[in-house]
Order: sequence, then C-alpha cells, then structure tokens
Amino acid sequence: MTQNNKQKYKDNTLKYILYNKYITSIIRSMRYTIKQFNEEYPDDDTCLDAIFNERYGDVNICPHCGVIDTKFYRVTGRKCYACMHCGYQLHPLAETIFNKSSTPLKSWFYAIYLFSVSKNGVAAKELERHLGVTYKTAHRMARQIRSLMANTNPKISGNVEADETYIGGKTNNKERFMNKTPVLGVVESRGEVRAKVVDGANASTALPFLRANVEANSAIITDDNRIYNRLKREYSHESVNHSQYEYVRGIIHTNTIEGFWGANETVY
Repeated sequence: MTQNNKQKYKDNTLKYILYNKYITSIIRSMRYTIKQFNEEYPDDDTCLDAIFNERYGDVNICPHCGVIDTKFYRVTGRKCYACMHCGYQLHPLAETIFNKSSTPLKSWFYAIYLFSVSKNGVAAKELERHLGVTYKTAHRMARQIRSLMANTNPKISGNVEADETYIGGKTNNKERFMNKTPVLGVVESRGEVRAKVVDGANASTALPFLRANVEANSAIITDDNRIYNRLKREYSHESVNHSQYEYVRGIIHTNTIEGFWGANETVY
C-alpha cells in the first residue's frame, strides 16, 4: 500500500468510526425502556389523552357549532371530550382497536409496548401472564395489535440505503459466510427499516427485494457490491467504494443501515 493510500485509509476510517459512533448514539437514544413507558403513561386517563391528542390534537373548530379556536374538555366518567361551547362530543376510541373494550387502556398500551420491544413477537400466553387477563382476552388483544402493526405502506421512497449482512456465530476468514443466514435490508432516510432473510445475497434476490420495498425512481445508496450493478436501470443509484476505503462522500453513505446491523448483537 502506498503512503498516499495509507493516509487515505486512515482519514476515511476515522470518518467511518466517528460517523458510526454518531449513528449508534441515535439508535441508543431511540430505545424506549419500561421506566420511560410508565413515566409517559402512568394511568388510563393519560393513555386516553394521548389517543385524543393523536386523533384530534390539531382540531380547533367544532364540527357541530363551527366555533373557531374552541377547546374540548374531558367528560367526567366517560371516555369522550366535549366542546366548551355546544357540548358536542368527540370519542377518540371509536373505530380503534380499543373501542368497546373493558380492558384498561394502560394494559393495552403495555401490550403494544411489549410487541414493540420484542424481537420474536409476543405470544398470547405471555400477554396473559403480563396483564393478568384471561387467555381469550390476551389472544384477542394480540390479534388486534398485530393487525394494527401490519404494514399499510407497501413501499418506501426518497433516499434509501441498501445493504446485506450475514447472521450467525463468529468464524474464521476462510469460513466467513459458511453456516450463516443472509439478510437483505433497506432503510429510508429518517424513516423505517425493512429486512428480509433470503436464500443468498446476490442480484437474483436483491433486485426483487428492492422492487418490492422501494418505490421506482427513488435514490438508492449501496456499497460497491456487484449485486447492485443493475440498479441504475430502475433507480437513481449511488455507491460508496468500500474496497477503496471510501465510506462517506457528502451525503452518500450506508452508515445508517450498517448501524442498524451493528445494533443487533447476533449480526457479525
């Protein structure tokens, strides 16, 4: 390696390390603990207020009397809010999975929290133990929460990072990919992450995965792996040349998706 390449390697490696520390700090700050959950949602009233603010927080005109800049106040003993001028009521639980449920809202919120932090899903029996409800209630709640979390937006768009990794135990360099599970992933800029286990990380699996998850004409950023060579036919494609120690070029990088892989301890 020439002296110039050595210096280039050091500079780019430093940028890579610093940027990944920044990404890791973001991922850690996104972790939501049970302590934070209990502080944010201590009781049913707080949970109901959260649902109301999510559904009607920006409503400043009463749909019944038409008064501008009105306020809605909680109706004592009921799960609804009334206009301060005409008494028209808004029911935040209507048309939600909580509607007509006798299970406390705090229990619903805690069940959703469990689903959000679990890597392997939450069984109805586990909900039954955590919430102290019957198995029938736990099963219905689990089914409702899964339907709530179903993906309603089939594709992501904008600036998208794509990468591949292998999941499994550590091995030596000669057996780097042996007995490991290949996984493809994409992350939308300031958006969601999607990953899928595939038979092999190659062009025949990467292209269908990207077509199924990323809107056409979006900007996809990858490393210099050859499996992404044909992306320019359908997407705006940029890449960073990791083999030449390039990790960041302006806003072009794959550090977000690599930070996601790194946040999972089972990925090597």
